[in-house]
Amino acid sequence: MVEKEKAEKILKILNKIYPTTPIPLDHTNNFTLLMSVLLSAQCTDLNVNNVTKNIYPKYNRPEHFVKLGRKKIEKLIKSIGLFRVKAKNVYLMSKQLLEKHGGKVPKSFEELEKLPGVGHKTASVVMSQAFGVPAFAVDTHIHRLAQRWGLTNGKNVIQTEKDLKRMFPEKNWSKLHLQIIYYGREFCKARMCYGLTCKICTTCYPNRKNPVKIKKA
Repeated sequence: MVEKEKAEKILKILNKIYPTTPIPLDHTNNFTLLMSVLLSAQCTDLNVNNVTKNIYPKYNRPEHFVKLGRKKIEKLIKSIGLFRVKAKNVYLMSKQLLEKHGGKVPKSFEELEKLPGVGHKTASVVMSQAFGVPAFAVDTHIHRLAQRWGLTNGKNVIQTEKDLKRMFPEKNWSKLHLQIIYYGREFCKARMCYGLTCKICTTCYPNRKNPVKIKKA
């Protein structure tokens, strides 16, 4: 199956199953979206939402977290993995937003990626979901699925992002990022499908007999 045909078939399947894609991380403004994405590294969205539902009604601006200080932030997010590192990043990020951006979340990849704890994937999610800028946020989850579906042979998320952007129209990137995440969670799970059972895998590779081995990102 040629690349373009495969991309079109995958898009068709995903659009049928997920015509709408709500943002999985609960937030109240652009700052809390940025904070939630930062907290979600190596942690489930559900866990982040369970923690932030008790935080955001009271603390939802950079000045709140600067005033709280690192130790109090640690206590608030204690049940999230890597909470000490994340508390430090939330504190320093909030400080930098106040000092350099007037407390507002910047609207460029360059400025976002200069913030403590914010990498390219986090910046991509914020640019896409907060500002409507086409972006394809690729994490290890999407990287694994893209390999399984034969959309990339990249050994890392950077190469996979380039391959996916080349293959799919820009207008689809932001929605597709979420569709792939939802689909992976529901149908093409890390330890269940192995490229053999879900609709996308069987559509793209009807003759596949052996499980796919994934190169780690």
